[in-house]
Amino acid sequence: MVAHDELGGLLPIKRTIRVIDAQNQSFREQESFALRSDSKSPGCAQKSCSRSAAPTPPKRRNSVLWSEMLDVNMKESLSTKEIKRQEAIYEMSRGEQDLIEDLKLARKAYHDPMLKLSIMSEEELTHIFGDLDSYIPLHEDLLASLGEATKPDGTVEQIGPILVKWLPRLHAYKGYCSNQLAAKALLDQKKQDRRVQDFLQRCLESPFSRKLDLWSFLDIPRSRLVKYPLLLKEILRHTPKDHPDIQILEEAISIIQGVLSDINLKKGESECQYYIDKLEYLDEKQKDPRIEGSKALLCHGELKNKNGHKLYVFLFQDILVLTRPVTRNERQAYQVYRQPIPVQELLLEDLQDGDVKMGGSFRGAFGNSDKAKNIFRVRFQDPSPGQSHTLQANDVFHKQQWVNCIRTAIAPFQPAAAAAELKELPELSEESEENNPSAPNIRAQKRQSAMSGITEMELDESTSECSSVLDSEEAKGLKTHRTSSGYRKTREKQLSGKRKETLV
Repeated sequence: MVAHDELGGLLPIKRTIRVIDAQNQSFREQESFALRSDSKSPGCAQKSCSRSAAPTPPKRRNSVLWSEMLDVNMKESLSTKEIKRQEAIYEMSRGEQDLIEDLKLARKAYHDPMLKLSIMSEEELTHIFGDLDSYIPLHEDLLASLGEATKPDGTVEQIGPILVKWLPRLHAYKGYCSNQLAAKALLDQKKQDRRVQDFLQRCLESPFSRKLDLWSFLDIPRSRLVKYPLLLKEILRHTPKDHPDIQILEEAISIIQGVLSDINLKKGESECQYYIDKLEYLDEKQKDPRIEGSKALLCHGELKNKNGHKLYVFLFQDILVLTRPVTRNERQAYQVYRQPIPVQELLLEDLQDGDVKMGGSFRGAFGNSDKAKNIFRVRFQDPSPGQSHTLQANDVFHKQQWVNCIRTAIAPFQPAAAAAELKELPELSEESEENNPSAPNIRAQKRQSAMSGITEMELDESTSECSSVLDSEEAKGLKTHRTSSGYRKTREKQLSGKRKETLV
């Protein structure tokens, strides 16, 4: 599942900085962002991977610490705190140098050869690589400024003014980061081509790649962006309180956080529109202006319905959309499944393991082996659409992500839910496998007319998996059929201590 607190994830960073060689290790250590590096090359199972000759050792970068380059006398003249401060500044400088080398390598080793060999068209390469070249001068400027500020003894007195002047220029990455989702999708599609596979596999096995695939190189700018706040905080942490850099570094941290926030917003809007454009509607009634008007995708991911069929679910800021993944001319699309549910009309039930069998029966009706785990239910508060979806995540972690994300989305409408909770919950029919966006509640009506008092409780189900990491409480729920008042009161009394229903 994919969570979106983020530049879809640029802001949250959990690693501690490793001095100097943080940038010299594999760039696969990256934070959550709507996009992630591939861990394997698609051609790894091909013949080229099983050659008898030993692979050439990967090229490694120099990881010498700043303090290791000092002579003994100079090292003794500096305090431990100042040495750590200079180490952090040097790490920033070395990181810029490594970034520049990688940007040039992406062009020289991947883009240009694929264009020359006609492995990909110029249009495809432009879409995948974007304007990567244009960022080289940007980082060369910072590197040059840091070089000018470095004294003959290798120390830097003040770095704050340089950063305050340079960091706003990182707004230039808005377009590149916003295009990453579409670029990654096109690259994955092109990997199905045998020529592309072979080329990328040969590059992966070459020493220059350092065992990084193409997407790892294309994602390096984003990886570098998320490190700036940590790098600045590390420098600030080792800067004396009476140093002139203190206030300026605090200002620089505020600037980079603002830049990343803006990039996050732009990237989120781009990702949202990317998926909206891939939605396919089977019925005009499924179309909702809240979908087209969405600017934020809170979470999305794969879940399963009661029959084990995969659904792909999108939670936009104002509406929940269930879809079925389909392929159109080798391109991924999403066929809208039944009626989208606006968040203000959404009812969420967090179900316990075993409460529901994936065929729709309650606990105890069938053997323990059929009990469903990691399930929750979403449905309309209004029974007229006649829909209920019981969704199953892959594991408890992803289930909780979905529940938390949905509860966050419906939170603004909670005051209205209090009054609704006092009302009797309406009956909903079991969802059919047919993709009917507005199936009427016919089965429920027949069942009511046939039974005089107690009626069997049924549930409709579907399942799904999410991609958002937010914190919130669990909501538990039970929906009951309309029955005689005496029976209903008895059932409510029995279940009141176990479940709580959230109406939105």
